[in-house]
Amino acid sequence: MKSLFLALSLLMLAGCTITRQANVSEANATSGIVRLTWNQAMLQTARTDDYVAKGTATRECQQMGYANAVGFGQPVSTCSVYAGSLCLNTKITLSYQCQGVAIPSTTPGYY
Repeated sequence: MKSLFLALSLLMLAGCTITRQANVSEANATSGIVRLTWNQAMLQTARTDDYVAKGTATRECQQMGYANAVGFGQPVSTCSVYAGSLCLNTKITLSYQCQGVAIPSTTPGYY
């Protein structure tokens, strides 16, 4: 009876979606590419907030002198931890292209 309850609990937890924060893993000023990643454990459904991820990528682009970031391509899933033939942890990567030129702000009165 306990094993049945445990199995049903695991199945219910496997259907839950968790929101993860995507962090900058790579930023290349020359090509204007920013990559954000987050990890997803086995039996877990993780997602990231697109609005927050775009804001993170745009801030990184602005630090490199660009105006904003535009997402491109599909998310790329790569297994980062194996146990035999099982994947225990998957790294999800989002790619953004930096566009435009950021105009530096000037302080009035100083020339």
